[in-house]
Amino acid sequence: MTLTERFQTALASSAVDLPGPELLPERLARACARVLPVDGAGISLFFASDRRLPLGASDPVAAEAERLQFTAGEGPCLTSHATGDIVIADEATLRSRWPGYYDPLVTRTPIRGTISLPLRDELRGIGALDLYVVPPRDVGSLSLQDALEVSEQVAAVLQAQSLRDRVSSDGPAWLDAPAAERRSMVWQAIGFVNSALSIPSPDALALLRAHAYADGLSLDDLAARVITRRVPAAELSLDADTSG
Repeated sequence: MTLTERFQTALASSAVDLPGPELLPERLARACARVLPVDGAGISLFFASDRRLPLGASDPVAAEAERLQFTAGEGPCLTSHATGDIVIADEATLRSRWPGYYDPLVTRTPIRGTISLPLRDELRGIGALDLYVVPPRDVGSLSLQDALEVSEQVAAVLQAQSLRDRVSSDGPAWLDAPAAERRSMVWQAIGFVNSALSIPSPDALALLRAHAYADGLSLDDLAARVITRRVPAAELSLDADTSG
């Protein structure tokens, strides 16, 4: 059986536990992790350099790795998106290039290596596949050709579903993935901070990131607290004033 055939089989089998078109990205991530010598996978979209939308992860650890990268505002996937290149990072590279991501990553997850691949075709420039490895695996154990073949399958399946959904809706159902719905709270929180503190969106995002990082929270968790007013915008402003 070819790698593509094994991927399609894994994708079909994951539909038993993950039915519904909005869970397609999660099914794809699980299939990636099953057919490649990696320990986790995640799929995301970028609508701007600071607007990363997670679509699905193979498991909770992979989902946490994505949240930590978004909270830190740095990491291999963000670099891959900015450059358009594949980024392969072992633990030493993670530590030296993205220390703000490395520290919480090794504290909260067993992940010690990542491979970030931009998706191609219609998702070029906006789609990304992250692959994660846990010792004793290392990034060198993965065939880049195999990773690219699987990433092409991911892009093709997402695009095919998007074309089918375009006939009857405003967008693909996989954009309603639970992870994407959760991330949307960050954009709402940015709006709250915009209004309360009269600062532009990039500054509001930076303020939220600093507060989340200092408190050991993910940006998603902090956003939920801001929206429910458990963390008032005035408190964010006060922390920013006293920390400078």
